[in-house]
Amino acid sequence: MKRGRRSNEANSSSSEETTERESKRHKIIDQKTIVVQSPDWANLLQDIILQVFQYLPLLDRAHASQVCRSWNQVFHMPDLWRCFEFELNQPATSYLRATHPELIKQIIKRHSNHLQYVSFKVDSSKESAEAACDILSQLVNCSLKTLGLISTARPSFMDLPKSHFISALTVVFVNSKSLSSLKIDDTPVDDPSLKVLVANNSDTLKLLKMSSCPHVSPAGILCVADQCHGLRELALNYHLLSDELLLALSSEKHVRLEHLRIDVVSENPGQTQFHTIQKSSWDAFIKHSPKVNLVMYFFLYEEEFDPFFRYEIPVTHLYFGRSVSKDVLGRVGMTCPRLVELVVCANGLRPLDEELIRIAERCKYLSAVGLGECEVSCSAFVEFVKMCGGRLSQLSIMEEVLIPDQKYSLEQIHWEVSKHLGRVWFPDMMPTW
Repeated sequence: MKRGRRSNEANSSSSEETTERESKRHKIIDQKTIVVQSPDWANLLQDIILQVFQYLPLLDRAHASQVCRSWNQVFHMPDLWRCFEFELNQPATSYLRATHPELIKQIIKRHSNHLQYVSFKVDSSKESAEAACDILSQLVNCSLKTLGLISTARPSFMDLPKSHFISALTVVFVNSKSLSSLKIDDTPVDDPSLKVLVANNSDTLKLLKMSSCPHVSPAGILCVADQCHGLRELALNYHLLSDELLLALSSEKHVRLEHLRIDVVSENPGQTQFHTIQKSSWDAFIKHSPKVNLVMYFFLYEEEFDPFFRYEIPVTHLYFGRSVSKDVLGRVGMTCPRLVELVVCANGLRPLDEELIRIAERCKYLSAVGLGECEVSCSAFVEFVKMCGGRLSQLSIMEEVLIPDQKYSLEQIHWEVSKHLGRVWFPDMMPTW
């Protein structure tokens, strides 16, 4: 009996020791698990924190900088402030979030010399445009590489006194000396301010967008083309385009232009006179820059198209924002052999069958087409697609454009067009351009 009792006691003691060892092992594992699940966020590599901060809105970034000393150091690193967009909106007139005024003061005070790629997004209010000019006038210690002034709605900058805007803008022109990209659409910029731009940034300027700038003359834009030999992209209104400008862009000392955008706009029908560019000027331009993309946006009334498409023009991308006649589209097929993209937002009630077929025959590079308030018979449209074939990478046609005929119904045209494109195609319910 004693021997049996001792055996039981030994077994019991061994079991207790095993249980205790298991308990200690689980405690160690639990402690290790706790360590893994609770990292020290303050010791994250600053490069990782910097990457995260770059995706955060400014206000969230400012809040995150208060977490610890390491995160605050990242918040003030120069790399974080090289690219910045100021959003300036009035709460009463805009639903967009605005950059807080106190944060703007801190940015100007501590990081203005770090800014390199800057844009201003303002609403239509005069107050927001004035705030943008106030910031521009303080950027005396920075050397910007890109500057964009973006109005989400008119009039914005055009409501400001011209002298006030020019004074603020020239501060940047004078102090930067390395601007490569400038977007100043819908602003009161003028010829003298462009001369300041050229005097300080002629060696670096590569992109200039200045559509709807009524105070700039053809002589002003010609000064830019004459001096900025590295210019690769240019966007301007048609009234600034001239034979002299095209010849200046075609000179031997000028680099080959890659992108030229022309906005042909008329606000009041019959009150705008459009001049004609000589074919010889276009020929010289294309000879010098054979791969240039020439983009033209037309916002004209039908009676104002007479000076255009009378002879061959090297346009590659063509957009008609208002109604355009059958006659004009017929001339497009005859005079635009380099055409790559065509968008017609409206035409009228007469089918465009012959015009589309002519465009397919003559425009051998056409690869993108968009049709809105137009009419095309289903048979003509199938023939158009068949002639263009698989090169039509984009085909955006509103369903109401297609008119069923004896050969094809709306149900049949989907299969027929898909067969010639080599991919599944459906008409659009909403415009995509």
